[in-house]
Amino acid sequence: MAFTAGAMVLPMISCNTKKIIGLQLYSVRDKIKTDLDGTLAKVAQIGYNSVEAAGFNVKKGTFYDMQPKAFAAKLKQFDLKINSSHTGFALKDAEKVFACAAEVGTPNVILPYLGGEHRKNIDGYKATAETFNKMGEIAKKYDIRFGYHNHDFEFKKMDNQIGMDVLINETDPKLVTFELDLYWVTKAGYDPVEFIRKHPGRFEILHVKDMAKTEDRFFAPVGQGRIDFERIFNIHKEAGAKLFFVEQDSFKKYDSLESVKLSYDYLNKATWLKI
Repeated sequence: MAFTAGAMVLPMISCNTKKIIGLQLYSVRDKIKTDLDGTLAKVAQIGYNSVEAAGFNVKKGTFYDMQPKAFAAKLKQFDLKINSSHTGFALKDAEKVFACAAEVGTPNVILPYLGGEHRKNIDGYKATAETFNKMGEIAKKYDIRFGYHNHDFEFKKMDNQIGMDVLINETDPKLVTFELDLYWVTKAGYDPVEFIRKHPGRFEILHVKDMAKTEDRFFAPVGQGRIDFERIFNIHKEAGAKLFFVEQDSFKKYDSLESVKLSYDYLNKATWLKI
C-alpha cells in the first residue's frame, strides 16, 4: 500500500525558561531550495529552535540531499533540533524510513498526506488504518512515534461516517498518533476543540496554522487570522499534545520568512502558551 507525500515543542519548565517554538520547514521550502544554510540561519535568528523536516528522500535515504547524521550535525550548527519529520512512504519502505529517522535523531515520523486511491470510501480508510498499525509496530522497534497529518478531505461524509474518525478509532493509540492541523480541521467545518474532545489523547502534535479572515479563507501568519489558538491550547492536555509546529502552506501578503517571523513573534508573546 503506497502513500503519496505532500510546525513546537518541548514543554516549558518554568516561567523563566525560554519557549521552545518549532517550525515545519515546508513553510520556507522556497528559500531552502536555493540556500539551505542561509535559511536555517534565518530561522534560528527569528527565534525558532526546533524543526519538523519535510525533505526526506525515501529512495536515497537523505534529508535535503544530506545523510541523516550530516543533516543532524547541520541543524546543530544553528542550535536547531529535529523533533519530527514529514515523510511520505509505503509500508514496504517503513524499515528504511524509521532507521534513517533514528539516525537523524527525530522522535517522530509523520505521514503527511493520503493518496486519493486510499480514501475513495470507508473501506479504504479502514484498510489504511490497518496499514498505519503495521507502520506503528515497525516504528516502535526504532523507538520512533509514527503518526498521520490530516488535511480537510478526511472529514468528508461517507456512509454517515468521516474518514478521520475511522483512522483514529481503528488505530492502536500505542502505535499511532495524529498531528492535528488546526487550519484544515477548521476549513472542513469542524471546531478543533470539539473534535479534540471527541478523541481525547490522540493528538500528540499540533500544526499551528491560521486562516485569513477573508472570504477565500487563505493561509495567514499565526495570530492574524480567525482561529482562536488560546481556546485550543487551553485544552492541550486533553488533546494529549506534547509538541506543536508552525506551518504556513502558501503566502500572499508577506514573504515566507516574514510570515514565519510574524507567527513566531505572536506565539513567543502569548501568555497562554504552556505546552
